[in-house]
Amino acid sequence: MYNLRRLVVLRELKHRGTLAAVASAMSYSPSAVSQQLTLLESEVGAPLLEREGRGVRLTPQAEILVARTEKALRELERAEAEIAASLRETSGTIKVAAFQTAMLALVPVALTWLRENHPRIRVEATQAEPDTSLPGLLTREFDLVIDETFPGHARPARASEFEHHPLYEDAMRLATSAPVESLADLAEHPWVMEPAGTPARAWATGICHAAGFEPDVAYVSADMLVHARLVEEGHAVAFLPDMLWFDRTPCLLLAGSAGHTRSVLATARAGAGEHPLIQTFLTAIRHAIGELAARTG
Repeated sequence: MYNLRRLVVLRELKHRGTLAAVASAMSYSPSAVSQQLTLLESEVGAPLLEREGRGVRLTPQAEILVARTEKALRELERAEAEIAASLRETSGTIKVAAFQTAMLALVPVALTWLRENHPRIRVEATQAEPDTSLPGLLTREFDLVIDETFPGHARPARASEFEHHPLYEDAMRLATSAPVESLADLAEHPWVMEPAGTPARAWATGICHAAGFEPDVAYVSADMLVHARLVEEGHAVAFLPDMLWFDRTPCLLLAGSAGHTRSVLATARAGAGEHPLIQTFLTAIRHAIGELAARTG
C-alpha cells in the first residue's frame, strides 16, 4: 500500500508546481520533499516526474495517483466528520482564518455565542488574507477560512479540494470626504487601495476603468481602517465595505453601492464541511451576521 503522506506531497507538487513551493507549504525542506518523492517512486515502481525546462512535470502514472489521492482524502474527511457527528457532544479545536473586517465584525460575536452554547469547543483564530490562508487549508494549518470574492474576480475553482459555504453579501460603497456628482469626478483624486495583485485591487481598478479613468493609487494598505482614516482626513477616496461600520457611525460620505458587493463565504477542505465543529462554527458566524445586519441595516 502506498504511503499517504508521500501521496499528499505528490498532489501538492501538481498544484504548486515546484519542489520549493511544496516545501514551503508543508514546512519541509526541499531535500525532504525530493526524498519523499523518490521513496514514492520506489513504491510505485514507475517514474513519477519528468524534467521540463528548469522544473518538473508529473508523468501519466503520477496523474493517476493524484486523482486517486484526491478521492481518498475526501473520503477520509467525510469519515472524520461522520465519527465526530456520532458523538454525543461537539467538542474539540477548530482552526479558523479570517480577513480583517470579518475578524473585527464577525469572529468576536461568534466566539461569544460559542462560549455560551458550546463551551467545550476551542477556537484558534488567525487574521489572514485569503491568498495566504486558503493554501493553509490543504496543509491543515486551518480547518476553515472566512474568504471574500468580488464580482468578475472569482478565485480559481479547485472544487476537488475545497467546498464553499456562502455567508453574506457585503455592500462596497464609494467613500469620500466631500460630495461628488459621479465616480468620474474622482479621476484626478488620490486613491487608497489594497495591494496590487489582490482581487479587491483588481475589482476596484476595474470599476474606475469602467468610469473612464485610471485611478491615481497614492496609498496602498490591506488595512481597511487605514483606508477609512485616510478618507476621513481628506487625503484619499476609496471603496469601503459596510461591514467596516459594525461598531461606529462613519465620519465620511458613503455613496450608494449601485449593486457593488463582495461575497463573504466560508471555505473548508472538500469533504470536511459536514464536520460538527465546522457546522457549529458556521452557525455561530451566521448568528454574528444576523447581529451585524440588525445593527447596520
